[in-house]
Amino acid sequence: MYEHLVYESPHLSLASLAGMAERTITISSAAKTFSFTGWKVGWACARPELIRAIRTAKQFLTFVNAAPFQYAIAEGLTQSDDYLVEAAQTLRQKRDLLAAGLDGVGFHVFAPPGTFFLTTDIAPLSDKDFYTFCLELAERCGVVAIPSSVFYDDKVAGRNLVRWMFSKRLEVLEEAIERLERLR
Repeated sequence: MYEHLVYESPHLSLASLAGMAERTITISSAAKTFSFTGWKVGWACARPELIRAIRTAKQFLTFVNAAPFQYAIAEGLTQSDDYLVEAAQTLRQKRDLLAAGLDGVGFHVFAPPGTFFLTTDIAPLSDKDFYTFCLELAERCGVVAIPSSVFYDDKVAGRNLVRWMFSKRLEVLEEAIERLERLR
């Protein structure tokens, strides 16, 4: 999903390795590629029999599709890769800004080599549970974060981790960092 949002090194597709193309399903997402969060439109590339299997399963999983968005995405995919390169550079700048800001506030930051999410450990700043921390964060600072435990089967494993999105305008990220200074 994040093949165009890799910051430190080029993405290596499994399908590009010897003998893998015929047994690999490559999946991508417009929401990630073009930063259209919430659009939930993507595509899959594979051998015809694998695509048939995907289409069979998808038929029972999707009740509404985003047909109007498909034209916009198709047009976007015909454009030069310059947009994707520039978008990745911009997101890297935003990632670095938010990571430095969160680190400066006192969070332990896990800066990703791709995507548009950062994860932090809240333990250096709070002994509260992640859920309470996130609720109070919104009230106290006017900034929203997501408890990472919602992405874990083992809720205890993610109990101190909080997720932040950095695909916002730079001035929004700067203001969020300024507001988070209240946590010190």
